[in-house]
Amino acid sequence: MSEPIKILLVDDHELIREGLAGVMQLEDDMEVVGQAGSVAEALRAYAALSPGVVVADLQLQDGTGLDIVRSIRKANDKTGVVVLTMHSGDDQIFAAMEAGASGFVGKDAPSGEVVRAARHAAVSPRSFVCAGLAQAMMRRATSESTKLSDREHEVLLLLADGLGAAQIGQQLYLSESTAKSHIAKIYQKLGAANRAQALVTAMRIGLLSSVQPAGRPVG
Repeated sequence: MSEPIKILLVDDHELIREGLAGVMQLEDDMEVVGQAGSVAEALRAYAALSPGVVVADLQLQDGTGLDIVRSIRKANDKTGVVVLTMHSGDDQIFAAMEAGASGFVGKDAPSGEVVRAARHAAVSPRSFVCAGLAQAMMRRATSESTKLSDREHEVLLLLADGLGAAQIGQQLYLSESTAKSHIAKIYQKLGAANRAQALVTAMRIGLLSSVQPAGRPVG
């Protein structure tokens, strides 16, 4: 039988640490070799115990779980690090992934998900797993693809005022063809076929707060 996965648990709440320890000690392939309540304690314990996987809370009194991830990654790529958090928003997911974590699990997830993440971290410490990663990446891609430049936003506001390409060009000291090029780019980014669709989409995603009645053609 292979050696069990040695796990270090890091959380500033003892009850949470003990709860996780109880869950993991039930697994035949896992052994909790230490616990810590802060970043400083975690790094000392890591140096002393050489665990295969560290499971760390994101928010700690003297720093964050990402500080632990970065410190471990400076030393080696072979230790798995799973980040736990009460606040599992997109920003936290991407921050954990970019820091070099092996996994990211919300504290509201079933305990089995933490166990699975720890097993993954032991086998593949530099690949990242998170239940919400695919959706977060889709949201980020959508956000990036609809990001307008400052000039495009100026053109969008004038479109919302009902101005056509020639009038927008005059307002912004652009040629009519350049104004049309900006309008076409806005349509492309917003996935719109015409001015009305572009303005509806812009309002839906927060690029516009209101739209004036259109009195002039786009041109």
